[in-house]
Amino acid sequence: MSARTMNTYPNESEKERPLLEDIRLLGRILGDVIREQEGEDDFALIERIRQLAVADRRERSSDEVPLQRLLEQLSGDQTVTVVRAFTYFSHLANLAEDQHFLRRREVHERRGEHSRGSIAGALEALRQAGVDNGAIVRMLDNAYVSPVLTAHPTEVQRKSILDAEKTIAALLAQRGQWLEQSRLDAQPDARLPGRLADNEEALRARVTQLWQTRLLRYSRLSVQDEIENALSYYEATFLREIPQLYAELEKRLHEPHIASFFRMGQWIGGDRDGNPNVTAQTLRYALRRQAAVALRHYLDEVHALGAELSMSERRAGVSAELRALAERSGDDSPHRDDEPYRRVLTGIYARLAATLAQLSPGAQPPRLVQRPGPAYAHAGELLADLQVIAESLRSHHGTALLSAHLQPLLRKVEVFGFHLTTLDMRQSSDQHEAVLTELLQVARVESDYAALDEAARCRLLLQLLGEARPLRVLDHAYSDKAQGELAIFDAAREALTTYGPQAIRHYIISHTESVSDLLEALLLLKEAGLVQGLLAEGARAAIIVVPLFETIGDLRNAPGIMRDYYAQDGIARMVLASGAEQDIMLGYSDSNKDGGILTSNWELYVAETRLAECFAELGRQHGSAIGLRMFHGRGGAVGRGGGPSYDAILAQPPGTVCGQIRLTEQGEVIGSKYANPEIGRRNLETLVAATLEATLLPQRREVPADFLQAAQQLSDASMAAYRQLVYETPDFASYFFNATPVREIAELNIGSRPASRKPGQRLEDLRAIPWGFGWGQSRLTLPGWYGFGSAVAHYLEAEPAGRDERLARLQQMAREWPFFRTLLSNMDMVLAKSDLALAERYSTLVPDQALARQVFAAMAAEWQRTVLALTQITGHGERLAANPGLARSIRHRFPYIDPLHHLQVELLRRWRAGETDERVQTAIHISINGIAAALRNTG
Repeated sequence: MSARTMNTYPNESEKERPLLEDIRLLGRILGDVIREQEGEDDFALIERIRQLAVADRRERSSDEVPLQRLLEQLSGDQTVTVVRAFTYFSHLANLAEDQHFLRRREVHERRGEHSRGSIAGALEALRQAGVDNGAIVRMLDNAYVSPVLTAHPTEVQRKSILDAEKTIAALLAQRGQWLEQSRLDAQPDARLPGRLADNEEALRARVTQLWQTRLLRYSRLSVQDEIENALSYYEATFLREIPQLYAELEKRLHEPHIASFFRMGQWIGGDRDGNPNVTAQTLRYALRRQAAVALRHYLDEVHALGAELSMSERRAGVSAELRALAERSGDDSPHRDDEPYRRVLTGIYARLAATLAQLSPGAQPPRLVQRPGPAYAHAGELLADLQVIAESLRSHHGTALLSAHLQPLLRKVEVFGFHLTTLDMRQSSDQHEAVLTELLQVARVESDYAALDEAARCRLLLQLLGEARPLRVLDHAYSDKAQGELAIFDAAREALTTYGPQAIRHYIISHTESVSDLLEALLLLKEAGLVQGLLAEGARAAIIVVPLFETIGDLRNAPGIMRDYYAQDGIARMVLASGAEQDIMLGYSDSNKDGGILTSNWELYVAETRLAECFAELGRQHGSAIGLRMFHGRGGAVGRGGGPSYDAILAQPPGTVCGQIRLTEQGEVIGSKYANPEIGRRNLETLVAATLEATLLPQRREVPADFLQAAQQLSDASMAAYRQLVYETPDFASYFFNATPVREIAELNIGSRPASRKPGQRLEDLRAIPWGFGWGQSRLTLPGWYGFGSAVAHYLEAEPAGRDERLARLQQMAREWPFFRTLLSNMDMVLAKSDLALAERYSTLVPDQALARQVFAAMAAEWQRTVLALTQITGHGERLAANPGLARSIRHRFPYIDPLHHLQVELLRRWRAGETDERVQTAIHISINGIAAALRNTG
């Protein structure tokens, strides 16, 4: 962490010089802080480990004895210090890279170059394709784009750490702007040295804060903690950046107002699948806190408007509507007698404060209210008041005053309302079955619902959906499970009444495997008054029932299940009467864990295509379209659907986006994408740009039949290879649980949800999230590539005489088919982040070394086959040849995570051997944090 930290790479291009300067600066400051806080001996020890790791990485020598011997000799305190040092270096390197990304993008924009994934780039591509602004606006009128924040046990950062790092990022940005300006100025700025010195001192203070702040949580996160963490991103990024996104679209399309098609979604507080800590109380808490964040933000903005709109009626006229609103404001201060805008805003502020007190009891407005006003009944009333101000300004030479605060505030109220974000509810289908079994038994309707076959279940459920009577028996002592489930449905009904129809729109059914799974959820919604009317007599549903298809088998059955669901009497009529929207969620995690990356991606592609065909047919049958919206359950790692969102959306099957898409943002990815507001804005732009292009670009033609046939053959062979290793190799689960830190990950206080659905060490019970997390920590990243090499080899060797023709077909698929190209790109990235030498060290932790050698040899052979297959298809022998930015990141960063891996293996060995010193456990958990931060996609 000295000034020599990055001198290992002297041949970097000039454009990378600012990045290297930032990393050197942060590394030097970190080194100084360690020397000051821990002493010269510990600093020298860290430097020695760094040098040995860099040398080992550069030479890739098999002789790791000096480094290994040194690490084995570390005391408990030394180990914790070393792990913390390299972990914080990874965090600081991330901040420097983020700033460099923004810096390079600004350079390109100043040159008039439009980046891939930007709104400007998407609109330019559409114009070149002959798509006019009118077509774009019409598409956006009916579009729905929504990133959905979820809480999963991979978010390894504490909010305290994120807040300090946010300040460091801002200081780096400030420093970069000064240096860039000094390069452009003809005359040197005499103030620059002093400014830079002050900036460095501010950075030093924040790095000191980081070093003295606890990296780990002593207690497990509660659901309330997760809610608060998520809400911090709204205050920092979404509330401020989303209105700017709309403003850019309007400016570039020359439109005064674009429909509010882009909205945020959230699971935290409503997702109870496998999480017993989510209850009706947490749902109410989430909604109450969301309202508080939105309303307090509006109160601040209204206060700022009051300072800004100081116009006297003696100097500028106002509309009759505004004057009337001022008279009703309750503000009779003589100091504002001639300032109608301020009087109106005083009244709005009072009404917002009353609304805050009503929707979020206990929350206080930022400033005192002199005279209380009546609460707003809904956000539309606030919007109407603000529009009166806007129209008065426009009609009285005040248009220039709209852009700073009023126009963004109008957009915020449209998008965020009083609910802030749409909160999804989710539960597993087996829980619905258990509750209904109890309800039906107590009501003397069916003694054992769970024992019925599928046909009998559907008949009974449809009959009950057509009856007016409730199932609940008053005063009966239902089980705690049934009471808890019914309470959350009741809380949802209250929420829609209190916060408006956008507060909760989706009810997601995990493990949807049959039509009855959908009907069960619908019946429970009816029991809470969320389905009004009878199914056969024009019922309307206040919430969309959303099936989640997760495993390979579920994905294959999805089109048939949906076709049969809509064939039930009354279902299509109900959906059409309720808004004609149908969301279907597709799970990337379990499908990958079930069949490997290639088969998972292919089965998702096929399912989407067939679902789109199914709903097109439904539209023809009923003479009215039912809008199909895919909801992609993407995780952080490629093995769970991760990777660049822009490419992922463009890789969707033709005709399946149509301006409609939801996708999850999970775990540590939320911090990586949205902690920095400018980075957050760019990531939000990417979703819009990709949706525009995927929907409107005409070159998205039908995929050739031979491409589809080849993909199916590859998928079959890939799944066979994957299943042979993971599910057919005896004791493979033992290898995984011992050769990765997955057991220790479960002990980390990094989420409210248990890591496994059931206790024990069965892969079937392990959640897909720690499955991917564990492989990432051990640097094998197996879920992101395994099976592809065998699949390609099998495909090419199936017809030896036609091998060249088949290889040419795969190369053509990579050039012309976005789905295949994106799949290869993601595997390329994962392979670049993998490291067989480090992964082999983790295999030494497996007690049965014969098993370890057998399994590792199989994985290493497949790794080689996959690398060869990528080289054959893409023509690139080096990984990330098409992504120099990421290649640079890996080149700079990975020598400094190697010590964390070496230490983690040693620490795991000690811990599992019974060395239960708390410092050993602490160091393991910090190493998990550091590796996760450095890889930037842990699970």
